[in-house]
Amino acid sequence: MNAIPADGPFTAPERRQVTLGMLPLNDAAPLVVALEEGFFAEQGLEVTLVVESSWASLRDGLQLGLLDAAQMLALMPLASTLGLDGRPTPVLSALTLNLGGNAITVSPELHARLLDVAPHGLDAPLEQARALARVVAARQRAGEAPLRFANVYPFSSHRYLLRYWLAAGGIDPDRDLDLRVVPPPQMVSQLEAGRLDGYCVGEPWNRLAVSRGSGVVLCDSFAIWGASPEKVLGVREAWADRYPATHRALLRALLAACAWLDDTPAHRERAARRLCMGGYLDVSPLVVEEGLRLPTQTASSSGRTLFHRHAANFPWRSQTRWYAAQMQRWGHLDASLDLEVALAGCVRPDLYRQAADELALSCPLSDVKPGGEGAHAGPWTLPGSRGDIAMAADRFIDGEVFTA
Repeated sequence: MNAIPADGPFTAPERRQVTLGMLPLNDAAPLVVALEEGFFAEQGLEVTLVVESSWASLRDGLQLGLLDAAQMLALMPLASTLGLDGRPTPVLSALTLNLGGNAITVSPELHARLLDVAPHGLDAPLEQARALARVVAARQRAGEAPLRFANVYPFSSHRYLLRYWLAAGGIDPDRDLDLRVVPPPQMVSQLEAGRLDGYCVGEPWNRLAVSRGSGVVLCDSFAIWGASPEKVLGVREAWADRYPATHRALLRALLAACAWLDDTPAHRERAARRLCMGGYLDVSPLVVEEGLRLPTQTASSSGRTLFHRHAANFPWRSQTRWYAAQMQRWGHLDASLDLEVALAGCVRPDLYRQAADELALSCPLSDVKPGGEGAHAGPWTLPGSRGDIAMAADRFIDGEVFTA
């Protein structure tokens, strides 16, 4: 069953029962796989999965103690710790659950207008953004209302990757567009109702729009940032301090589930069936499977997602710093806040290394990406604690390199 061998026996969890929150998304697969394939049980845990309807309800559940742990957006632990999101609550993450998995989808009507103003076609993500800038300018000259684009949450990768893509094409997101927050399961219906012209969301909500003829996928998150962290495992700092062995057991189980997901295409197909038939996602298994296919060097889809390969689970502090830099860029983070202290508390590669070492996994030796985020145009090799780690390209759409 397990794709990675364990070095156990391990310290027994202080408590076996854990309530774990998630949203109905493809990249909740590690949580569902860990439960349904027995990885939680293998670590001595009895886990109850709670499917929340929105990121706000999941946030409240974790902050109020109704949830012990949760699948969270990569920025949510930092936002909670800094008191930017809900009740000021120190939340930490020692595990990234996946890289990528989001995409930008537009209505067929907007896509047709983009084609009309794209002399070089719409294959390149940067050309897509530039074409959108031309459409925006034409609408402004004609006195038309701004286009309406949505992301899933104020403190989300979706928000800042969408803004980065827009700005790379010459669009000022705050001046030129009407930007909104919409829960993921409502994206397709709002696009179909004409309340949105486009959105950035995770799967299966891009593939579903395509399957219904109500949306066209432009590009995925890897096209904007080749190593964009998406979901993390979040726990309250007080909970992790009180139940350290339980926390490590959670980390080990989810690491094993992530490795299983990236092991073979058949595992991805099985996970798609688990998500749908287990009642976690009310979407056709074919739509979910399309968005869960293993990414390759030559083929892609809107759902390109990495769950384990290329040190995907390591909580790089440089990645969270990049998101924080984007928050500052757009005036969403007060420069007077002590960001480094917050990062040290909420991004915990030290705890990841403890759990990964118990599974005999090689870990990065540094807490920040060597050379900077976006510095690698192709495959490269990272020195690790138990041997070299094969890494993938992590370029930004505009070729910038971020050194934290």
